Amino acid sequence: MRDNETETLALQAARGDTAALNLLLATIRPSVLRRCARFLPCYQDAEEACQDVLLQVSRNISAFEGRSRFSTWLHVVIANAARQTYRSLKRRAAEQNYGDLPLDPVDARTTSVIAGSRLDLLDALERLESARPELVAPMVLRDICQLDYREIATHLAIPEGTVKSRIHQARTQVRQHLLAGS
Repeated sequence: MRDNETETLALQAARGDTAALNLLLATIRPSVLRRCARFLPCYQDAEEACQDVLLQVSRNISAFEGRSRFSTWLHVVIANAARQTYRSLKRRAAEQNYGDLPLDPVDARTTSVIAGSRLDLLDALERLESARPELVAPMVLRDICQLDYREIATHLAIPEGTVKSRIHQARTQVRQHLLAGS
């Protein structure tokens, strides 16, 4: 299905067309799963995030007004869901009670360079979000979702120059965190 057909389906779904919503969800699922897998190193975690994205799209499609492209709106939902899944997994791992067994939770960083890099990036983004939350979305939309500056500016309703500045600041801080962790 072409992008303009997906955009049309999204607008129809936003107006309450249930058939359009069902077709939209089926159409975007493979792409959503691939994009979630860019964030999360484990396929099962990416599937969990994908399901969260599809659920959020179905619940919140009426909020899509068509001011920006649906794909831009979807990128934001994907990025937020993947980061939320990561935070949830991290919290669950910390809360697990192993009883008297002296077991350490498996650290994906030791199983794969790619997995470790993703987890390090998610940690860096989490740290950045707690210090400078306004820097996270522009960087994620540019570097992970690969949107252009104009799309990001439109979606975030800020000037393009501000987008570029925030991305530069975010990259600098994330780079510092990644270098400090190595």
